[in-house]
Amino acid sequence: MKNNQDIYGLILTGGQSRRMGHDKALLEYQGVSQLSKTYELLGRHLSEVFVSVRKDQIQDPVRSQYQQIIDIYDNLGPLAGILSAMKSFPDAKWLVVACDLVNLDSETLSYLIKNYSSKHYFTAYRSEYDGLPEPLCAIYSVDSIAIIEENISNNVKCPRKILLNSNTLLLSQPNPDALENFNAPDDLIDTKYRAQV
Repeated sequence: MKNNQDIYGLILTGGQSRRMGHDKALLEYQGVSQLSKTYELLGRHLSEVFVSVRKDQIQDPVRSQYQQIIDIYDNLGPLAGILSAMKSFPDAKWLVVACDLVNLDSETLSYLIKNYSSKHYFTAYRSEYDGLPEPLCAIYSVDSIAIIEENISNNVKCPRKILLNSNTLLLSQPNPDALENFNAPDDLIDTKYRAQV
């Protein structure tokens, strides 16, 4: 069931994947790319889902299958994609997820959406490792754009730091492994994923 029609989904795929050595969005399991799996998951819950891309990724065979939002900022890391989405659809709230959350599941997304708080700029999960906000599986309110832009003007470009120092609702994860991310090939040793080359 799709709910919260004013929450759009955004999958961040614009990273360089330097440590992995391969494009993390194209990691495959049983012939399905990580991006495709994530898109399908978000699509179960949200009426609109977009893929955040750099300009040089527009024609990528996998990314081009989906609605795209092209980065209009440089050197901002994940904030480039988030701000570009907010500028494209200023009336939408954004459920932002990284493309490398290979354990992400429907329950984690559903619980986040169900517990979204309009009284907070951000609704996010608390990290199972350090208790800090998980900014790359979180809902960004319409008004949070002002907070993000203010932080950038003060040279704060770390999404986690922004959420940590803002009015953020932190939730406990229903699945403690759901937000584990994978940055290097050794991280995938115990999984069934492989890099598509």
